[in-house]
Amino acid sequence: MMLTDRLRQHLVKIAQQGQPITYQALARRLDLAPPNTIQQLTTALEHLMEEDAAAERPLIAALVVSKSAGGLPRQGFFECAARIGCFEGDALGAEAARFHATEFEKMVAFWGSGDVGL
Repeated sequence: MMLTDRLRQHLVKIAQQGQPITYQALARRLDLAPPNTIQQLTTALEHLMEEDAAAERPLIAALVVSKSAGGLPRQGFFECAARIGCFEGDALGAEAARFHATEFEKMVAFWGSGDVGL
C-alpha cells in the first residue's frame, strides 16, 4: 500500500478522536524509516492536501501539528494551502492560526463522522 493511502487511513481514524497529532508521532505510527522521515511525511501530507482540495473536502492534513510551532502545522502546510488556493495570508501570521483553527473544525466534522466514502 502506498504511503499516501496508509497516511489517509491513519488520519481518518485520528480525526474520529478529534485530537491533533504531531509530525513525529505520526511518523512513528506509520513506521517511517530514516533518512528524512519528516520529509517523507510532509510530501505525502501535501499530496493529500492536493487531493482534498480537488475533491472540495476539508484538509485532513490539518490534523498534523508541530510542537515547535505552538500546536500549528509547519509553515509548509500553509504554503501548500496557498498553492492549492485554500489559504491567503502570512504563513507565520495570525491569519495562519485562524485558517488552521477553522480548517481543523471543518475537517473533524467531515472526516470524524466515520461515514466518509472516498
